[in-house]
Amino acid sequence: MEPVSALRRIAYLLEADRAPTYKPRAFRNAARSIEGVPPAELQRLSDRHQLTALDGVGPSSAEVITEALAGKVPRYLENLERTAAEPVAPDARGLCEQLQGDLHSHSNWSDGSVEIEEMADAAKALGHSYLALTDHSPRLTVAHGLDATRLRQQLDVVGHLNELLAPFRILTGIEVDILEDGSLDQDDDLLERLDVVVASVHSKLRMERRVMTARLLRAVQNPHTDILGHCTGRLLEGRGRPPSDFDAQAVFAACADSATAIEINSRPERQDPPDDLIDDALEAGCLFAIDTDAHAPGQLEWAQLGCARAAAAGVKAEQVVNTRSIVGIAQWTARIDGEP
Repeated sequence: MEPVSALRRIAYLLEADRAPTYKPRAFRNAARSIEGVPPAELQRLSDRHQLTALDGVGPSSAEVITEALAGKVPRYLENLERTAAEPVAPDARGLCEQLQGDLHSHSNWSDGSVEIEEMADAAKALGHSYLALTDHSPRLTVAHGLDATRLRQQLDVVGHLNELLAPFRILTGIEVDILEDGSLDQDDDLLERLDVVVASVHSKLRMERRVMTARLLRAVQNPHTDILGHCTGRLLEGRGRPPSDFDAQAVFAACADSATAIEINSRPERQDPPDDLIDDALEAGCLFAIDTDAHAPGQLEWAQLGCARAAAAGVKAEQVVNTRSIVGIAQWTARIDGEP
């Protein structure tokens, strides 16, 4: 097995398994460090036990490199593959197999861990035909959100990458903050240019019910909003965070009217919306987007978790927007002839 591939596969599996961030980062750094080293030089360093002299290569990654150079599957990788997550139930697996892409992901332009192209490569490896790049908007400074200038720069980068990656496509997008008054945290002319807009609340999540309802209604009725992201903002782990309080029936009715999809956020610590709200959204006739909100390549695997929740609630493939082709996504976001 080629050493760079082994290191990246280890990082990917660690991300999928929710290992502490520093672990996959260490293996990805090692992969980048050796990528340009000629094979003969890498072998020489391995033979002399000097691999750790390379920047970013520690004892564990050096052992992986040495075993890979010897034509073996590294033991570290072997153990991870053996303990990889069990496959999901058949109905959820069937839904996962129909997903053609992911509509919520992040790169290192905001708070993701890798370059845009690495995220796209991971999505391609999963058999997807597209990946929406939805880095944060400027208000979320803790996530290094993109102001208008940086977003325009990113659009140029994505345009170039799409020429290289075709027919796979990186959909241009943003996870735009829903501000306190329900307006969106980016220029309208830029939102108009994007393929996919995920609108999410990241601040003042404990607003009074009536005010939060008005905030969400204004956001989902905005013609630029395609997906309502992690709608309650709840967190299930660590110190946790309770869900926001709002009139779900009113908000979901507005989403159904505007063909705005409700995100089933697959991050294990979010699992948002809660099961009862998925039921409410189904009753309202909403569309759904099963998204990973991935901040690293291995986290794209988490779509299985969202599919399992969706399937358990009775969500059908035809109600999930990212079972559609790129053309279907474009038709939905443009709301052609009023159809979703």
